[in-house]
Parts: sequence; structure tokens; C-alpha cells
Amino acid sequence: MRVYRPRFTVIFIALCVTISILGTLSPILQSNFRKLSFTPAYAFSKPWTFVTSIFLHADIFPNGDFLHIFWNMFALFMFGTFLESRIGPKNFLAVFFLAGILGNFAYFALAPNSKIPAVGASGAIFGIIGTLAILYPRLVVWMGLMPMPIIFAAFIWAIISFIGIFTAGGGIAHEAHLAGLLFGGLYGFYLRKKMLYRRMVV
Repeated sequence: MRVYRPRFTVIFIALCVTISILGTLSPILQSNFRKLSFTPAYAFSKPWTFVTSIFLHADIFPNGDFLHIFWNMFALFMFGTFLESRIGPKNFLAVFFLAGILGNFAYFALAPNSKIPAVGASGAIFGIIGTLAILYPRLVVWMGLMPMPIIFAAFIWAIISFIGIFTAGGGIAHEAHLAGLLFGGLYGFYLRKKMLYRRMVV
């Protein structure tokens, strides 16, 4: 099996961190970055925000939360480098961007008139997790202090996200997480079928 160098994972992490630092240091840049966040009420007048919001994080806004970008980048590094090295850059880009975009669509679908902006790579990261859960279901990950196969962890995260959609508060777009996870799972099935076909042909 060919192993690829995980380039885009590193690029995306560097981009997210750089934007956050620049936004924190410069009020002008912070204001401009805010315009790139995804707001359902303006989704189709600013369609680029379906993508640009993926690279923004809460800590660039006033009273932001450093842990938002820290945990997102930690998860992106841990899961993203592993997946990209196995499925290659093209498939990784497809998972990352499509899961992130669908996550924003899910937010829009449930709150089309909302003027609360959404930022973060969580939808894309959950897409990566969903793909890994199908391709490498026995891969051991940690949930808190408990190690478990990623397929079980993905199932638990799916339940948490589903319940979170119907509970108020927290400022978390659970629907984006769930949409990303489900898309990642479907893409994982597609890749697994493709890999099996190649083995049969060879």
C-alpha cells in the first residue's frame, strides 16, 4: 500500500493558526476575517463563506476561546496526517472540503435565517474521522481517558452530535459535526469499495 506525505494537513494547520494570530494582533484584520465567517442569513449572498469559515476559529473574535483552535488543530494533526498519508492528497482534499462545506449547509438547513456566524474546521475534521472509521475501524483512539476503536468513538460522537442538535446552548454547531461525520463515513465506503476493486483487478 502506497504511503503519501501529509502535506495539506500541515498547510491547513499553518493557515488556521496564522489567521488566528494575525486576527488577534490586528483589529483591522480581525474585522475583515469576521466577514469571512459563515452566517446562514447571508449564505447565498456570500457563498465563499461556505469555505472560508473553515479556516477561521473563535479565538480571533473578542472574548474568543483559545481551546477552540487548539483542540481543532490537535485533532486535525492526529487524524488528518494519518488519513492523508493513506488515501493521498486528492481524496484527502475531497473529504476535508466537502465535509466542511456540508457541515455549513447543515447549519443553514436548520437555521436558514440565523445571523449567528459559524467558524471552525470541526465539520471537516469530523469528516476525516468518519472516513477513518470506515477504512480503519480498529484504529485505537482515546476518548477522554478511555481507549477504543475509532468506529465506536465515531458512533458515540454521532450520538452526542445528534442529541446536541436538540439541546440549546454551548455555541456548538452539532449539526455541522454530524453532517461532516456522515459524509466522511459515506466517502469511506466509496474508498473502501474502490480499493477492493483495484485488488480484484490486480
